[in-house]
Amino acid sequence: MFNNLIIKKIMNKKKKGFTLIELLVVIAIIGILSTLAVVSLQNARKSARDAKRIADVKQMQTALELYFNDWQKYPATASVTTSGTGTIASGSVYMVTVPSAPTPADGDCTATSNPYIYTGSDASYIIKFCLGNNTGDLEAGEQCASAGGILTTDTCSF
Repeated sequence: MFNNLIIKKIMNKKKKGFTLIELLVVIAIIGILSTLAVVSLQNARKSARDAKRIADVKQMQTALELYFNDWQKYPATASVTTSGTGTIASGSVYMVTVPSAPTPADGDCTATSNPYIYTGSDASYIIKFCLGNNTGDLEAGEQCASAGGILTTDTCSF
């Protein structure tokens, strides 16, 4: 009788821990969730780069308008540095740090269309830049900014 009680206790004793199947299911769920998080993060980074491009161009437009208010003309193309640290027009500081386009280039933008390109004359200017995705009411692709605002490249000229 004593042996029967010991055998019943051993038989009724539950094992603690997870089975192999349970562990595999949990690992698969974690894998799927982490993949979705990485994809979502990449899309957020692309949107952030486009938002930075638009903010940079608007900041350069403001500096150019301040220059125009002081000199009644826009700076010539050769006198403007469009990336790095320096002045937006030689001789006068209107921007301490001129922004450079974020990398990598997104969407249809290439390494040559990604940087900001300034072209100016006394009466007008153009800042060319490229957006990787549709942002607000702006379409993806090459865009340009002038004193009149941000326009698509086919409507942008002096």
